Amino acid sequence: MKTRDLIYCALFAALTAIGAFLHFQFMHATITLQCFFTAMAGLLLGARLGALSQALYVGLGLVGLPIFAAGGGFSYVFNPTFGFLLGLIPAAWVIGRLAEKNRTPLRLALACAAGFAVLYAIGLPYIALIVNVYNGGAVSAAKLATAYMLPYLPGDCLKIVVSVLLAPRILRAMARNS
Repeated sequence: MKTRDLIYCALFAALTAIGAFLHFQFMHATITLQCFFTAMAGLLLGARLGALSQALYVGLGLVGLPIFAAGGGFSYVFNPTFGFLLGLIPAAWVIGRLAEKNRTPLRLALACAAGFAVLYAIGLPYIALIVNVYNGGAVSAAKLATAYMLPYLPGDCLKIVVSVLLAPRILRAMARNS
């Protein structure tokens, strides 16, 4: 691995950490920019390095750095939304893998949508696991979708549009500087 690759991985881990604290309210959902930086990591770094950057972010948070939206440390695995943090890693990989060979705007958008689908496929069952098994609650699939997915979809669509607009420009700049 080249030094430049390590720097890019560290940069996107740091950007994802910053994205946890850059948030805005939309309807009843608090939208953070973690997923945006995850998508950009996949689009700009590719599958392997994009996933590595997100693994670095999650690992640093688990060892205690307060870089998750509500802190950090190993006990964060009992937070119902921790599954979304775990999902950042395969989401970046999927986005990078689907975008590596074909960088048309449609392909980039579909790659991001697929990555976000992976994120929800991991995050929603994790919430159900923690709430229903660990906390002894009873949350239904319909409640999961209406509370933890539907309110976030407009923000996710906006993140995809911005990613698709920015990524080609940044890739050209990265190619000039390599």
